[in-house]
Amino acid sequence: MIVINLDVMMAKRKIGLTELAGKVGITMANLSILKNNKAKAVRLETLDAICQALNCQPGDILEYVPDENGES
Repeated sequence: MIVINLDVMMAKRKIGLTELAGKVGITMANLSILKNNKAKAVRLETLDAICQALNCQPGDILEYVPDENGES
């Protein structure tokens, strides 16, 4: 399973949802879905904009965690 650690990066960079949404150019609702790990997909364009805004790498935000059941 892929885990989105956007909330962790936002805390490290001391940036709020409203400010990041403005910098990235997506709605607060969509950014909140990402932040709360509810997203089913992420556009590379959005990931690029988030990485630019937070000055980080995609691997700082995305993490692979094996499923507890051993399934993919």
